[in-house]
Amino acid sequence: MFAQAATHLSTVRDVLRFAVSRFNEAELFFGHGSDNAYDEAAYLILHTLHLPLEELAPFLDAKLLPQEKTELLALIERRVHERVPVAYLTNQAWQGDFEFYVDERVIVPRSFIYELLGEPLRPWIEYDELVHRALDLCTGSATLAIQMAHHYLAAHIDAVDLSLDALEVAAINVEAYDLGERISLIHTDLFEGLEERYDLIVSNPPYVDAESVADLPEEYLHEPELALGSGEDGLDATRQIIQTAAKYLNPKGVLLVEIGHNRDVLQAAFPELAFTWLQTSGGDGFVFLLTREQLLGEQA
Repeated sequence: MFAQAATHLSTVRDVLRFAVSRFNEAELFFGHGSDNAYDEAAYLILHTLHLPLEELAPFLDAKLLPQEKTELLALIERRVHERVPVAYLTNQAWQGDFEFYVDERVIVPRSFIYELLGEPLRPWIEYDELVHRALDLCTGSATLAIQMAHHYLAAHIDAVDLSLDALEVAAINVEAYDLGERISLIHTDLFEGLEERYDLIVSNPPYVDAESVADLPEEYLHEPELALGSGEDGLDATRQIIQTAAKYLNPKGVLLVEIGHNRDVLQAAFPELAFTWLQTSGGDGFVFLLTREQLLGEQA
């Protein structure tokens, strides 16, 4: 079918229709930047042709050069047959207004935490200038660390990851945003070896439980396994963070952690801990907030 496409398709509209048909036919999973075949196909085409991502209509009837068509069909074929997430095909991911480089050394960024930086934290951090030191645990491609640097202009950020491969990608993004003097990339396992105290700690750690890991769509198998699963119930890393974070927080310091669909399991594991669940675009069950004082009360 792809050989026939190379012969018979000629315009952007043709390739868009072909891509949507193939994506739907293959029953691809969409969860790495878009949620449907049309949006993903449109993005892949616009990015590959170096066109504005918000401007599809003016180009629909433009004829493709042979090399352009060859490149597009090769990417569409990889998406269908290898089920590679589109972010890895384009080496591009977005969070809000921020663009990042990604490849298969890191998970595709999709944390809700970026939505909560700044104004949503006013009840706990009255002024952004009060954040002088911040920590991003399990930083991956450094997306949250970079966004913290833009929200909290007085802050130095430590960005930690156990994966050296991930830190190589993080370094690309930190350099792209010219934040090398404000973000320190640290190779370690969670808090191990850290000596600073922080006003804000954020983490989007691995949180997929063992049963769910076994049932993940093929697209997720392209992501680093280390960044997905975290023990039988998905909470191994989160437990360590909760049990250790107070030691690394300044008075009135704040901890933000994303835990996927594990809210009920987490609350059952820490029944005396007064979690605050913050509202995000995905709902109010994905990111919790705890203060240093609450953590110390739990650990006393």
